[in-house]
Amino acid sequence: MRLHRLAVTAFGPFAARQEMDFDALTADGLFLLHGATGAGKTSVLDAVCFALYGTVPGARQGPGASLRSDHAPADLSTEVLLDLTVGGRRLEIRRSPAQPRPKKKGQGFTTERAQSRLREYVPATGEWKALSSSHEEIGEEVTQLLGGMSREQFCQVVLLPQGDFARFLRSDAEARGRLLGRLFDTRRFAAVEERLAERRRAAEARVRTGDERLLAALHKMEQAAAGVADDWPVPTQAPGDPGLAEAVLAWAAVARAGAQERHAVADSALAAAEARERSARTALEAAREQDRLQQRYEDARRRDEALTAGRADHDAAVARMELARRAERVAPALTLRDDAARDHRTAQQALDGVRAALPPELTEAGAEQLADEERRIRRDLGGLEAARRAEQRAEEIVRQRAALDRAARADDGVLQDAQEWLAGWQALRAAHQERVALAQEAATRAEQLAGRLDPARRRLRAARERDRLTARVADAEQELRAAHDTALSAKDGWLDLKERRLAHIAAELAAHLVPGAPCAVCGSPDHPAPAPTSADQVTPADEEAAYRTHTRAQEAAGDAGRALAVLHEARAAARRQARADDAPGPPGEPDAYDTPETELAALVAELERDHRAAHDSATGTHAAREALDRIEREHAERTVARQQIEQRQAARTAEREALDREQSALTDEVERARGGARSVAERAAQWERRVLLLAEAAEAVRTCDATARRLKDTDGQAADTAYRAGFDTPGAAAGALLDDAAHRALQRRVDAWRTEAAAVADRLAEPAARAAAELPPADPAAAAAILAVAERALRDAATACAAAQERRGELAALSRQALAEHRALGPLRAEYDRVAGLAALTAGTSAANERRMRLESYVLAARLEQVAAAATARLQRMSAGRYTLTHSDARAGSKRAGLGLRVVDAWTGSARDTATLSGGEAFFASLALALGLADVVTDEAGGVRLDTLFIDEGFGSLDEQTLDEVLDVLDSLRERDRSVGIVSHVPDLRRRIPTQLEVVKERSGSAVHLRLGGAGD
Repeated sequence: MRLHRLAVTAFGPFAARQEMDFDALTADGLFLLHGATGAGKTSVLDAVCFALYGTVPGARQGPGASLRSDHAPADLSTEVLLDLTVGGRRLEIRRSPAQPRPKKKGQGFTTERAQSRLREYVPATGEWKALSSSHEEIGEEVTQLLGGMSREQFCQVVLLPQGDFARFLRSDAEARGRLLGRLFDTRRFAAVEERLAERRRAAEARVRTGDERLLAALHKMEQAAAGVADDWPVPTQAPGDPGLAEAVLAWAAVARAGAQERHAVADSALAAAEARERSARTALEAAREQDRLQQRYEDARRRDEALTAGRADHDAAVARMELARRAERVAPALTLRDDAARDHRTAQQALDGVRAALPPELTEAGAEQLADEERRIRRDLGGLEAARRAEQRAEEIVRQRAALDRAARADDGVLQDAQEWLAGWQALRAAHQERVALAQEAATRAEQLAGRLDPARRRLRAARERDRLTARVADAEQELRAAHDTALSAKDGWLDLKERRLAHIAAELAAHLVPGAPCAVCGSPDHPAPAPTSADQVTPADEEAAYRTHTRAQEAAGDAGRALAVLHEARAAARRQARADDAPGPPGEPDAYDTPETELAALVAELERDHRAAHDSATGTHAAREALDRIEREHAERTVARQQIEQRQAARTAEREALDREQSALTDEVERARGGARSVAERAAQWERRVLLLAEAAEAVRTCDATARRLKDTDGQAADTAYRAGFDTPGAAAGALLDDAAHRALQRRVDAWRTEAAAVADRLAEPAARAAAELPPADPAAAAAILAVAERALRDAATACAAAQERRGELAALSRQALAEHRALGPLRAEYDRVAGLAALTAGTSAANERRMRLESYVLAARLEQVAAAATARLQRMSAGRYTLTHSDARAGSKRAGLGLRVVDAWTGSARDTATLSGGEAFFASLALALGLADVVTDEAGGVRLDTLFIDEGFGSLDEQTLDEVLDVLDSLRERDRSVGIVSHVPDLRRRIPTQLEVVKERSGSAVHLRLGGAGD
């Protein structure tokens, strides 16, 4: 990788755009990057890292850190551009971090998103081709071109911080492990250790869980055994203890044997109890059978005695039923006679009722006479039909005349109302036309006022904003004056401290002198008269703090000035808006033409009031037009209605005269037909009732004669049938009849007596019952008591046997479960032993790991051995062959081994710890270590060629000879087409290295100056 050009804008301490030509700097292979403390030397390297990875190294990327320059103006964006060649490709990377920028509209700031762009130079066309603008794509592309090198590895390889490696030489194994782990990314080996530890813990947990399940089965077996294994102790091992499974299985076998023995004993006791229970049950059944037969025979004897006592009643019932059967032969004739008598009575009663309604001359008339009278009246009734129609027409004429009168009265009212309304028509139409005209005028005025109201409201709002901003401008001017005063005071304090520090700079330098160590100014190791420190000595920290206070005060004053300018601009805009469009006066003097807010508010209120009144009046335009249309329609309707009423009145007069003539002719005809009745209809109704009555009377006479003849015939038939059945009269036969309920009751009594007699005879004839009756009385209660005792003993024996069987089955099932758990634990224990051995080996706690080295430490030890070998090649040259770095994996006391580093002194032949090196020796040892580490990390990252390196500080501790040797080593890097940049402020290096990049610190921001061959550029 070779750098060509770097450009930074508003980045870190650089306020303006600064460009660095690395092609010119690296032409000689060695260049110096120097400048005052805090000028921004490290920010140059940060810019390179930011362009490649999008972040900066170290604490500069922490929370709250900002890459934007505090000196840059608000409208200048922060940007880094890097032109480099890597992997044989010429690329240009341009990055901008997330940063605030002024809003395009309005006041304040908004956050600009981070942006990245990648371009590639195409030699064939001589043009740059855009590749991507995605952060992720650019980061992936750069990482691949750098061979997968991480940001930490890049910073360690390209920028060699001597302070870090000096501490590396003096640190312990753990600190070295942390640094090497970040550089060589050995997290995968640490992950292997952690993974094996996790697997060991998981396997241990599974084994412990299996043992807990085994112990749970043991506890269940102990509860189920209930003392069958009292002589054998229960295992007391805890989960994870060896031999737990074997002890549990042995105890389970003993418990099963005891349970089997208990079950055999209980089974024998159950068989004996069952035999005793069967014998007692057989005796009870025999006693109950004997007692049943004895009671059965005694019951049959008592029932036989009851039958003998009720025989007379039985015979009487049989005789009564026989008499009823003979009477039943007469029953049909009796029924016919009764029906005929009932029908005759009904017909006679109907005839008597009808005769009571007939005229006296017809009360004794026969059926033929009544029929003749009926026919005569029907002929007369037919002659009244024409008179009835005439009477109905006369009534209809009366209704028609009434309807004509009602319609005439209604039309008279409507006609009078229409004439009155039409009389005032002209005045009413003029009033509505005037109302429409007034509403139209109000609408026109409302539109004019609305056009004036909106500008007046805008002016009022602008005047209020103008007055508010005027108050804020006064406050901002006061804040700006205070900020300027604070900034001047801070500047005076900082300049005073700076002058005081410069006045005592000799004492400050003398405070860092060490006996025997060369002076940083003159290089002499002797310090005969160092300048004393005074009581009011100003330290660099005091000066730096005062400078930061000064810069913060300047920034605050700048912010206050910018805020005041924004307020002035906003107030001027509000003043322009508050003035009327036709207001006179130059734009530069708005104060003389400012209209007071109260005056504008009064104007707006007046316009709003007038507009509201005009709008309210204009809203009635539509209603006025509708009212005018409505009265015009009503005028037309009323005119038409008046004409129609006059036409209807003429027609009604003609109709009324025709009805009068028709009614006169009908009245004479009706008077003749109604006779003495009030109407023809009433006369017809009287004759119709007479016809119905005569017809009913004739029918009643005929019905009564017919029922009398049938009654006489059925009476004779009944007497003859009774005589043949053995009864003297029909009444005697009727008295012997039984109804269904009485007949069923007698039949049930007879059947019950006969059934009982047969049953008693059969039971008394049973041999078993007769034999049992001759035996002594049976005692079932005693036999039942004996059976209850036997059953209770059987239940106890069955319960004991079932419990023993259940215990035996439960112990067998639990034993199988324990055996299954034991078999399942076998692979788990084997896996745990294997994983635990590997985890202990990689963690360095196993006895097989003699040096107690963790896996990650082992890998890092191999890398450290490579680094020591690569560093030795340069260290021997810088120390004229005296020193050699070697890796040591020896243990130091109880600490683990693996990351020891020792230096071998060829002059003495002894090896000693690197922490014993002197300052100068530690410098070139750390430099050699850094260069060796850069080679190893480069090989680790895929052998990416790094043509540009930076070495940071540490050269001030070298004497002239050692410095020459170090520069010779760096020249050897240049021989391999590498360019080395030394970051230092040692004055002697400015003389030795002509190509320089100087970073100058200024109040407005740092700047860079390129010097080639000692000449400024």
